[in-house]
Amino acid sequence: MFIISNFLNSLAVVIHIVLQLYMWILIARAVLSWVSPDPYNPIVRFLYGVTDPLLYRVQRLLPLQFGGIDLSPMVIIIVIIFLDSFLVRTLRQLAMQLF
Repeated sequence: MFIISNFLNSLAVVIHIVLQLYMWILIARAVLSWVSPDPYNPIVRFLYGVTDPLLYRVQRLLPLQFGGIDLSPMVIIIVIIFLDSFLVRTLRQLAMQLF
Protein backbone atom coordinates (compact mmCIF):
# COMPACT_ATOMS: atom_id res chain seq x y z
CA MET A 1 0.00 0.00 0.00
CA PHE A 2 2.90 2.37 0.55
CA ILE A 3 3.58 2.35 -3.20
CA ILE A 4 0.10 3.70 -3.95
CA SER A 5 0.48 6.19 -1.11
CA ASN A 6 3.79 7.46 -2.51
CA PHE A 7 2.33 7.62 -6.02
CA LEU A 8 -0.65 9.71 -4.85
CA ASN A 9 1.59 12.01 -2.86
CA SER A 10 3.91 12.48 -5.86
CA LEU A 11 0.93 13.07 -8.13
CA ALA A 12 -0.32 15.75 -5.74
CA VAL A 13 3.06 17.48 -5.82
CA VAL A 14 3.21 17.42 -9.63
CA ILE A 15 -0.35 18.74 -9.96
CA HIS A 16 0.46 21.51 -7.49
CA ILE A 17 3.57 22.54 -9.45
CA VAL A 18 1.73 22.48 -12.80
CA LEU A 19 -1.17 24.55 -11.45
CA GLN A 20 1.15 27.11 -9.88
CA LEU A 21 3.24 27.36 -13.04
CA TYR A 22 0.15 27.88 -15.21
CA MET A 23 -1.11 30.54 -12.81
CA TRP A 24 2.14 32.48 -13.12
CA ILE A 25 2.10 32.11 -16.91
CA LEU A 26 -1.44 33.48 -16.91
CA ILE A 27 -0.40 36.41 -14.72
CA ALA A 28 2.52 37.17 -17.07
CA ARG A 29 0.15 37.11 -20.04
CA ALA A 30 -2.27 39.47 -18.28
CA VAL A 31 0.55 41.89 -17.52
CA LEU A 32 1.71 41.71 -21.14
CA SER A 33 -1.78 42.66 -22.28
CA TRP A 34 -1.31 46.07 -20.62
CA VAL A 35 1.53 46.94 -23.00
CA SER A 36 1.99 46.42 -26.68
CA PRO A 37 4.51 43.57 -26.93
CA ASP A 38 6.17 42.43 -30.12
CA PRO A 39 3.88 39.63 -31.44
CA TYR A 40 6.86 37.91 -33.07
CA ASN A 41 8.80 37.57 -29.81
CA PRO A 42 9.08 33.84 -28.97
CA ILE A 43 8.24 34.40 -25.31
CA VAL A 44 5.11 36.38 -26.18
CA ARG A 45 4.07 33.75 -28.71
CA PHE A 46 4.59 31.01 -26.10
CA LEU A 47 2.54 32.84 -23.46
CA TYR A 48 -0.28 33.52 -25.92
CA GLY A 49 -0.19 29.99 -27.31
CA VAL A 50 -0.41 28.40 -23.86
CA THR A 51 -3.10 30.66 -22.42
CA ASP A 52 -5.31 31.58 -25.39
CA PRO A 53 -7.22 28.29 -25.74
CA LEU A 54 -8.42 28.36 -22.13
CA LEU A 55 -9.04 32.12 -22.15
CA TYR A 56 -11.16 31.88 -25.31
CA ARG A 57 -13.31 29.15 -23.75
CA VAL A 58 -13.90 31.20 -20.62
CA GLN A 59 -14.57 34.35 -22.65
CA ARG A 60 -17.08 32.47 -24.77
CA LEU A 61 -18.91 31.07 -21.72
CA LEU A 62 -18.69 34.16 -19.51
CA PRO A 63 -18.33 37.48 -21.32
CA LEU A 64 -16.55 39.32 -18.50
CA GLN A 65 -15.35 42.55 -20.06
CA PHE A 66 -16.07 45.76 -18.20
CA GLY A 67 -14.75 49.01 -19.60
CA GLY A 68 -12.13 47.31 -21.73
CA ILE A 69 -10.84 45.18 -18.85
CA ASP A 70 -11.01 41.43 -19.39
CA LEU A 71 -11.69 39.55 -16.16
CA SER A 72 -11.46 36.04 -17.61
CA PRO A 73 -7.88 35.54 -16.32
CA MET A 74 -9.19 36.23 -12.81
CA VAL A 75 -11.84 33.52 -13.24
CA ILE A 76 -9.18 31.03 -14.32
CA ILE A 77 -6.93 31.99 -11.41
CA ILE A 78 -9.80 31.41 -8.98
CA VAL A 79 -10.43 27.99 -10.53
CA ILE A 80 -6.72 27.17 -10.26
CA ILE A 81 -6.69 28.16 -6.59
CA PHE A 82 -9.77 26.01 -5.97
CA LEU A 83 -8.25 23.01 -7.75
CA ASP A 84 -4.99 23.47 -5.91
CA SER A 85 -6.62 23.64 -2.51
CA PHE A 86 -9.21 20.91 -3.11
CA LEU A 87 -7.60 18.37 -5.44
CA VAL A 88 -4.05 18.50 -4.09
CA ARG A 89 -5.19 18.43 -0.48
CA THR A 90 -7.54 15.53 -1.18
CA LEU A 91 -4.80 13.52 -2.88
CA ARG A 92 -2.40 14.15 0.00
CA GLN A 93 -4.96 13.17 2.63
CA LEU A 94 -5.80 10.03 0.67
CA ALA A 95 -2.09 9.20 0.47
CA MET A 96 -1.73 9.65 4.22
CA GLN A 97 -4.72 7.37 4.92
CA LEU A 98 -3.25 4.64 2.74
CA PHE A 99 0.09 4.83 4.50
